[in-house]
Amino acid sequence: MRLYLIRHAHAVAEEENASRPLSPRGRQDVARITAWLRTSRAFTPAQLWHSPLERARETAAILAHTLDQEIVRVETTGLLPEDSPLEIAERLETFPAGENLAIVGHEPHLSALATLLVRGKRKPAAFELKKGSVLALEPNGGVHKRTGRSRWHACWLLSPELLPPAS
Repeated sequence: MRLYLIRHAHAVAEEENASRPLSPRGRQDVARITAWLRTSRAFTPAQLWHSPLERARETAAILAHTLDQEIVRVETTGLLPEDSPLEIAERLETFPAGENLAIVGHEPHLSALATLLVRGKRKPAAFELKKGSVLALEPNGGVHKRTGRSRWHACWLLSPELLPPAS
């Protein structure tokens, strides 16, 4: 199983629009990341979970539409910025081992989830996911002594500023 943690792309300010949809910059960043993922074939989820917030839902929709119409999108509880990563970590334990999963969410939740999976505890954060970033993780076959949950390792991290400018 490979897990892709994706922070939503740049959104408009709350003063401009209370639902905070993606900004033009955010849509452009998702398009750039998506183009790289499509070319590299490094992104192969069977399901794409996303938070109910507009900016995450839009990011997920662009990813799914551009990369693979067959990706099942699921609005998922437990992915809000301040939610505990324990709920999602527990769900991952029962996710089919042969399938890959993408999760589009928010900070600080995603960094706490990644840190929990890799280090066995949420703090201090081992990762910083910038807007529009994708972190790929895989279980390494071990378990955390304290929690008994699967131990994961990072495969790669990509963020929009690491890509060449759009032409």
